[in-house]
Amino acid sequence: MSQPTARAESELSHVVTALMKGVVYRDTHAQLFADLVTLQPQVRDYVAVIGLSVVVDDTEGYAYLRSMADDDEEREGTLRLVARRALPFEVSLLLALLRKRLALFDSEGGQTRLILGRDEIVEMVRVFLPSSSNEVRLVTRVEGMVHRAVELGFLRALGEGQYEVRRVLKAFVDAQWLADLDARLAEYSGYAAAGQNVQTDGTVE
Repeated sequence: MSQPTARAESELSHVVTALMKGVVYRDTHAQLFADLVTLQPQVRDYVAVIGLSVVVDDTEGYAYLRSMADDDEEREGTLRLVARRALPFEVSLLLALLRKRLALFDSEGGQTRLILGRDEIVEMVRVFLPSSSNEVRLVTRVEGMVHRAVELGFLRALGEGQYEVRRVLKAFVDAQWLADLDARLAEYSGYAAAGQNVQTDGTVE
């Protein structure tokens, strides 16, 4: 294998640094994504040394790092540099609803970007939350969920209460994840109808 040039080394460093910070999207970082595709073998070898693998979806236009330990739970002695985070129930709920909405959007064809307004998201979630006469409190609660989804990279704030559902969500919320959550959603919607409160950890009071 030939030695990389100084320019290639610089591009490789730039690509890996960006991936370490989070998901890289083609639509927002076209040149960076192009460099990643070109340097994918080198990136793969580079991050493998620290126990990571790179996932690149050229069709959907995103890339991210994941821990090799996720591919082999029996592996021991591997430091997990990409932490696995347990999400609060409310955030999991929002992600599941967004994933279903994205699947419906894709099945209808047409546009490639799913953009939702804050009010639309509130209405999506409302049925799973306890009935409340305090609309401001409800909206504030949902806005907190939305803010967390933005932090995680599954929503992109566009301004004026508009959000783009990022396609990387499809990689993190698969059919089995949705199926497992569907049973809980039916249960929790019943609690909400009865006025019982679903806590952020999924417990009911």
